[in-house]
Amino acid sequence: MKVRIAAVQYLLRSISNWEDFENQVRFTLKAAAEYKPNFVMLPEIFTSQLLSFLDTENNIRAAIRSMHDYTPRYLDLMAELAKKYNIYLIGGSHPNLRNSLLYNTSFMFSPKGDLFSQDKIHRTRWEKDKWDTSAGDKLHLFQTDYGAVSILICYDIEFPELSRQVCEAGADIIFVPSSTDDRQGFLRVRYCSHARAIENQVYVAMTSTVGNLPVEGLGMHYGCASILTPSDFPFSRDGIAAEGEINMEQIVIADVDLNILAQNRINGTTIPLYDKRREIYQNPVDIVSAHC
Repeated sequence: MKVRIAAVQYLLRSISNWEDFENQVRFTLKAAAEYKPNFVMLPEIFTSQLLSFLDTENNIRAAIRSMHDYTPRYLDLMAELAKKYNIYLIGGSHPNLRNSLLYNTSFMFSPKGDLFSQDKIHRTRWEKDKWDTSAGDKLHLFQTDYGAVSILICYDIEFPELSRQVCEAGADIIFVPSSTDDRQGFLRVRYCSHARAIENQVYVAMTSTVGNLPVEGLGMHYGCASILTPSDFPFSRDGIAAEGEINMEQIVIADVDLNILAQNRINGTTIPLYDKRREIYQNPVDIVSAHC
């Protein structure tokens, strides 16, 4: 089965109200839909664009929490567009409150408008210290019409155990919505995404916010989108199905083949997903003194 993925490099620019945000999202999704994708992914916390017109000067934590007030409109908009364009829409991620705790959550919408979610499990220092977010504690594998998919938000892709868990559960594609402010941060996510594709024989699609906002911690963004494959003969050279240009407003699109992926997991040059020696991982590390 061939699956078309569209990863959006979403440009953060100052806006004056919700309508400005909605208009940009509608334009972006309309442009992506013209390529007839099965999945469209937006970046992590792209809804932070709403902070353009919220009070962030006095209390950034309060401002972030006030973004929750826009959650119903955000969910309605994403569900509407997923249905309109008959796509699975990974709606980036959005800060939202549950039981007075703030989570960074990626919401996925089916072509019927059904809602699914994945909380970010590992928080960056900024999210802990500046935004006072809470950590998610559960991984999900979503069985879709176009394969089994999971979502690991930005920093989560840097923890190999999470990807291994979802791949051992059957994931075909891992989606990585991210938001990074500098080259080092972007490359951590980019390199780890490719490593996870290779070591788990899985497709990994990542994307980033680009642009800037006049908000503490969001002044600069650095990144681009990539659709990555295992590194073996049936796949794209260098294991890159498609990749965008750094810091450009852009939509990156590629077709991936789930049948080839399944065959490669059995007949590949190496088969790391199945070659794992599980019994060894139960053994403690043997610490040996080698001092002179």
